[in-house]
Amino acid sequence: MLKTVIVNISRLLLGCTFILSGFVKTVDPLGTQYKLEDYAVAMGFDGIFPTWVFLCGAVLMALFECMIGIQLLFAINRRVVSKLSLAFMLVMTCLTVWIYFENPVEDCGCFGDAIKLTNGQTLAKNIVLLACAAIVACWPKKMPRIIGLSRQWIVFHYSVLFFIALALHCIYHLPVFDYRPYHIGANIAEGMEIPEGAEAPVYETTFIMEKDGKQEEFSLENYPDSTWTFVDSKSKLIKAGYEPPIHDFYLQDSEGEDYTDAVLSKPGYTFLLVAHDITTADDTNFGTVNTIYDYATQHNIPFYCLTASEDKAVDHWIDITGAEYPFLNCDGLTLKTIIRSNPGLVLLKEGTVAAKWGSNDLPALTSDTKIETLDETDSYETDKWETWGFILLWYILPLTILAITDRLWAWSRSIRHAEHKHSYKLINLFKTKNKKPMRKKIVAGNWKMNKNLQEGVALAKELTEVVKNPNCDVIIGTPFIHLASVAEVIKGSCIKLSAENCADKASGAYTGEVSAEMVKSTGAEYVILGHSERREYYNETPEILKEKVELALANGLKVIFCIGESLAEREANKQNEVVKAELAGSVFHLTAEQWKNIIIAYEPIWAIGTGKTATAEQAEEIHAYIRSCVAEVYGAQAADDTTILYGGSCKASNAPELFAKADIDGGLIGGASLKAADFKGIIDAWN
Repeated sequence: MLKTVIVNISRLLLGCTFILSGFVKTVDPLGTQYKLEDYAVAMGFDGIFPTWVFLCGAVLMALFECMIGIQLLFAINRRVVSKLSLAFMLVMTCLTVWIYFENPVEDCGCFGDAIKLTNGQTLAKNIVLLACAAIVACWPKKMPRIIGLSRQWIVFHYSVLFFIALALHCIYHLPVFDYRPYHIGANIAEGMEIPEGAEAPVYETTFIMEKDGKQEEFSLENYPDSTWTFVDSKSKLIKAGYEPPIHDFYLQDSEGEDYTDAVLSKPGYTFLLVAHDITTADDTNFGTVNTIYDYATQHNIPFYCLTASEDKAVDHWIDITGAEYPFLNCDGLTLKTIIRSNPGLVLLKEGTVAAKWGSNDLPALTSDTKIETLDETDSYETDKWETWGFILLWYILPLTILAITDRLWAWSRSIRHAEHKHSYKLINLFKTKNKKPMRKKIVAGNWKMNKNLQEGVALAKELTEVVKNPNCDVIIGTPFIHLASVAEVIKGSCIKLSAENCADKASGAYTGEVSAEMVKSTGAEYVILGHSERREYYNETPEILKEKVELALANGLKVIFCIGESLAEREANKQNEVVKAELAGSVFHLTAEQWKNIIIAYEPIWAIGTGKTATAEQAEEIHAYIRSCVAEVYGAQAADDTTILYGGSCKASNAPELFAKADIDGGLIGGASLKAADFKGIIDAWN
C-alpha cells in the first residue's frame, strides 16, 4: 500500500511538471527556439543548423513533454512511458549539472518565461524529478489507469492533434499567453525601476586580450597595458541581487542618441515596429506596414522601427519595402522578448504596452480609424480567461467526460461480471463444497511443430511405458506426419491421439491442407482448434474456426477448442469479454448434442511459452466465468458436464494447485509434453 502511494505521488508530480513545462513551450514555441539557439551557441554549434531546425525542435520538445505528462496521468503505455521519462530526466539532469557549473545560460528555460528558475534551483528540481521517474520506472504497474486500454488511443491522438494545433497557432499568430514583462498592460518604465535599498547583483568580468598572436584572460585587477589588444569580454554572476523585470530596454539612433525616455514618456500613443533581425524579417506585408505608418503620420502618432541589425541591413530593408519611418537600435534579445514575431507591431500608450500584432495579424487602418479602438489594455485579462475557457471546453472537458464515461462503463461491466458469477454459484448451491462434478479430467499434450517422425514415435513409445492407469484421460496432439505412426504405437494403451489442426474445407484443390476426414482416418479421436498461435500467425478468424469445428464434428472428431486473452486485454480487464466473444463466434451456435463433443481449453496468451502462469485463483475465476457462459447457452447441466482445461505454462510444480480448483478439469500442455517425465509429472497431479 505504501509503495502504491509513493509511486502515484511521484507519478502526479512528474506528470504535472511535464505538462506545465510542455504547455508553456507549446504556447511560446519561438521562445523555446531562441533558448535552443542559445544552447547551440554555448555548445559551439552556432551557425551549423538553420533556424527552422530549432523551431521544429522546439515544437517536438513541447509535444514530447506534454504527451509524457498526459500519459503518466492517464497511465497510458505505463512501461514504455515510465522508462522514457526516466531516460529524459537522466539526460536533463546531466545537462543541468553542466549548466550549474559552467553557467553557459543564466536561465535553463524549462518553464519558458512563466517561471524563472536559477540554475541551482533547476538542478535541485531535476534531481527530485529524476528520483520520481526512477520510482515510477521501477513499479509502473502500481499506477492505476484513469481510462481503459481500448480507449487510450483516443486520449493519445486527440492530445497530439490539440497540442500541435496550439503550437502552430502560436507560431502563426502570437502566444495565447504572454508571460514576458512586455505583456499588454505592462508599463516599461515601471518594469525598469529598482526598489530603494534593493541589493544589486555582483558580476565578475573577464577580459580576453591578445598580444603577439597569443590570447590570455585578465580581470579588472590585473588589466594589462596598452600593448595588449582587446578581443572580447565575458561576465559571470558571482552574487545574485535584485534584477528588474526589464533591464535592457535601451533605444538609440544611428548617431548614438538616446531615445529611450523620449519614446516611453511621450504623451498619447506610439507605434513600434519590432524586427530583431531585419535580414530575416517577413517582408510580405510591408504594404500594410507602410499603410500603418501613413496613418500614424496623418494622426501625428510617432512611429519607429526597432532593430538590432546593422545599417547595411536597414538600408536593404528600405530599398525593398520603401520604408520612410525612422529606425532605432535596440538589443536583439530584448526585441525577441518584446514580441514573438519578426516583424511585429507594438502600440504603446505613455510607455504602457497597449496592443500587439504579429506580422500575420497587422491591423487594417483607414484614415477614419480611432486609435483608441486599437487599445487592448482593458480587454487583456478577459481575453486571457476566454483562452483558458477554450482550452477547458475543447481539451480538458472532453477528456474528463471520456474518463468518467469509461470508468462508469468499467464499473457496470464489473457488476455484470459479478452477476454472472453469482448466478453460477446459485446453480451449484447444492453441490458438495470443493467437490468436483464427475466430468472428464484430461491432460492433453500439444507438441506443436517439434520432433521429427522418428523422435515422435520414440516419445510416444516412452509415454506408453511410463503412463499406466492414470486418474485422467491422456491425449497427445502431434503434427500431421506423426498421426498414423503414433496411432499404431499407442494402440491398446490408455493414451488417445489428437491432431493439432484441420482444414476449413472438406476436400478439393487446397494444396498442403489436411481435412478433418483425413485426420479421422489416421486413428485420431481429437483435434485442437482455435489455438492462439493459429489465430495470430495464420489469421484464423471466428468464421474460419466455425467451419473447422463443424467439419471436425461431422467427421466424428472431438474438438479441444482454445480461447484466451492477450496481456493487453488482461491488463484492461477485458478477459471476460474476449473469451465470451471467441466462444460466441465459433462454437455457441452448436446444438446441445454437438456440444457434448466440445472440450474448452482456456489459454492466457501472455502465459504461453513465457514461463508466466496465471495464479490458481485467476485461472479458477475465468474458468468459472466460462462455465457460466456455457450455462447461459446450454443450461446448468451441460455446463457441469463440460470439461475446461487450463493451457498456460502448466507444469508438474503448479499442476496440483491448479487441478485442485473446482472448475479446472486438467491442462493443455505445451513444452512440458515433449519430455515423458515432465508430462507424467503433470498427469500424476490427478493422483
